[in-house]
Amino acid sequence: MTDPSPSSLTRRNALAALAAGVATPAIAQTAMTGNSGYLIVAQWETKDGQADAVADILRRYLPLAQKDKGVKQFTIGRAKDNPGQFLFYELFVDEAAYKAHQASDYFQRLIAGQALALLAKRERNQFVLL
Repeated sequence: MTDPSPSSLTRRNALAALAAGVATPAIAQTAMTGNSGYLIVAQWETKDGQADAVADILRRYLPLAQKDKGVKQFTIGRAKDNPGQFLFYELFVDEAAYKAHQASDYFQRLIAGQALALLAKRERNQFVLL
């Protein structure tokens, strides 16, 4: 099986890799457009006593976020020494995919509607990959 990363795909074979099932639509699009991605790194800290409630919300949210068609990678980690601290690594094919993700029903319901009220601190940084 070939390496399905965008760097290993040329525009010419991106569609073939997609058709063969060795590349996701997001990876094939990245290879075809030459866009390297749009990265969000976020850190949350919960209010006292809310760490487990936020973790439960994130467990429901994560599989939905990972299925977004413009998502290349979506990972959430919980700090070992501070269970109220969460780190997000979100890689999208482009900024439009990120905006579509934030407008999704599940984001509005789980994150905007439930999780954000339980946070003491929320930091987000946006990057364009080199």
